[in-house]
Amino acid sequence: MLKVENLNVYYGSIHALKGVSLEVNEGEIVTLIGANGAGKSTLLKTLSGLLKPKDGSITYLNAPIAGKPAQSIVKAGVSHVPEGRRVFAEMSVEENIELGAFLRKDKDGIKSDHQKVYDIFPRLYERRKQSAGTLSGGEQQMLAMGRAIMAKPKLLLLDEPSMGLAPLMVKTIFEVVRDINKEGTTILLVEQNANMALSVAERAYVIETGKVILSGTVEELQKSEEIKKAYLGGH
Repeated sequence: MLKVENLNVYYGSIHALKGVSLEVNEGEIVTLIGANGAGKSTLLKTLSGLLKPKDGSITYLNAPIAGKPAQSIVKAGVSHVPEGRRVFAEMSVEENIELGAFLRKDKDGIKSDHQKVYDIFPRLYERRKQSAGTLSGGEQQMLAMGRAIMAKPKLLLLDEPSMGLAPLMVKTIFEVVRDINKEGTTILLVEQNANMALSVAERAYVIETGKVILSGTVEELQKSEEIKKAYLGGH
C-alpha cells in the first residue's frame, strides 16, 4: 500500500532523513520506534505532504505522492494525526470533528461517521459543545483521532498518540488504534513508548539519527538484545 524508497529530507543544511526505505502493507499496523529527534515525525510529515523530500520516492496505492500538496494526499486517503494533537482550540469539539470531513461530499456518510466518532469516543459527545482548548490532553488526542477518522482514511499516520497521557488513557487510545485497524484502516504508528507500540503492531522499523537501523516482525524485535536494552527497559 505504501512504499518508501531511499528518502532524503533536509531541514536547511540538516540532513534529517538519510536514505530511509520502508513498506506498509494493506491492513497492517506498522510501528516506527526510535529516540527523540531520530526523524520519526519528519518521516510522517513528508508522507503527508507537509515536507518535501530532496530525493527518493514515496508510492501510495501504486501512485507517486512525494512532494504533492498535502490536501491531495488527504484526498487520496491518507490522514495524519500530528504530534501534539494540533486541535483548533477556539472551535468547539463538534466543529473540529466536522473539519475532518472538509474534502468529502457524501452527506449521509459524513453523518454516520460523525456518529461513529462519538460511539468510539463517548467523552467527545459529552463535550461536543465545549471549545477544544478546554479539553484535557487525553481528550484532545481523542479529538485529533476523531477528526482524522472523519476524512475516511485508508492509511492513518499516528504521531506519538500516547505522549504526555496518563497510563489509563494510553491504554484507551491503543485499544482504539486496534479497533480502527480491525475495521480496515491501515496504520503507520510513530511511538516513543516502544512496549506499547510493539503490543499492537505486526512489524516495526527502528530509526536512529535519520536512518532505519533495524526492521522485522514484532517477535523478532522483541527478542533482540539491542532493542531490549535501548527501548524496552531490558538489561
